[in-house]
Amino acid sequence: MNYSYLLEKIRSSAFSPEPFEHIYIRDLFSEGDFAMITSAPEIAIHKMESDVQLLETLFQKGYDIIDFPGCIEDAAKYITWHRDRESINTVTNTACEGFGMTVRLKAAQSPVIAMLNQFLSSREFQSTLADKFNLNLNDTYFDAGIQKYLDGYEISPHPDIRRKALTFMVNINPTADSEAQDHHTHYLKFRPEHDHVRVFWEKNPRLDRCWVPWAWCDTWKIQRENNSMVIFSPSNVTMHGVKTNYDHLKGQRTQLYGNLWYHRNPARTGPEWEDFLIERRGWLKAAALRGKLTSPVQAFISGRLGNRATN
Repeated sequence: MNYSYLLEKIRSSAFSPEPFEHIYIRDLFSEGDFAMITSAPEIAIHKMESDVQLLETLFQKGYDIIDFPGCIEDAAKYITWHRDRESINTVTNTACEGFGMTVRLKAAQSPVIAMLNQFLSSREFQSTLADKFNLNLNDTYFDAGIQKYLDGYEISPHPDIRRKALTFMVNINPTADSEAQDHHTHYLKFRPEHDHVRVFWEKNPRLDRCWVPWAWCDTWKIQRENNSMVIFSPSNVTMHGVKTNYDHLKGQRTQLYGNLWYHRNPARTGPEWEDFLIERRGWLKAAALRGKLTSPVQAFISGRLGNRATN
């Protein structure tokens, strides 16, 4: 099986400007290839009777639980929470309301998936991504794989940390009704009253970016389509997030997911979303907030970060 036709699809795709610059490719794989991928035994995991059976099956199919944003790695804790969400009152980030679990395929069991993984790890694929976004591949390292995200997975709106040079996501969901399920990636923009966060990130490129509450953003686009690919290079405006609520026993949210990471981290830890909560007094009107942003916000954050915000 030869996936080289995907390279030309990426090279020839136009950039979409909204809600931020990205590439969106519909029908990435040919109809026949996509049918083979989504029917492979590692992908098509259906009709599980319980969370325990689902996890046991995933392990048997070659998946491992991974450390992933918005998730926990403790299977017993996850099962307990998923059975009774009030039993464990915890989140992985204060901008979120819950947590999930992500597994990555570590060992392919079928030829079609083995060849797909081989293609993803190829220098040609990685170079095509880097060239499309004018990145020097030698400045980065690649990380990608097939992932399943169990119910409860949530990562609130965020633009990605500065060390990430590029990210891509391909929906390879195995269920026929996947597009109707509530587990897809949202692409968003800041609401005007919270756009000062974006401005702060622009003025402080050596401080990292953070997750923010859902209420601070509006969804412009949801990547529902199966066999679709989104690619973008993170910036101060590449807001995206996921909040899942679906029956993973019938079939799981499944993606080809990958990133290019800079070898050198260009930023240090920055403020969290709570640090941007500013009391708007009479003179601090919304219209003036952009122009006067660095004064009240940086004065507050400098105390939290040891007066390093503008270094």
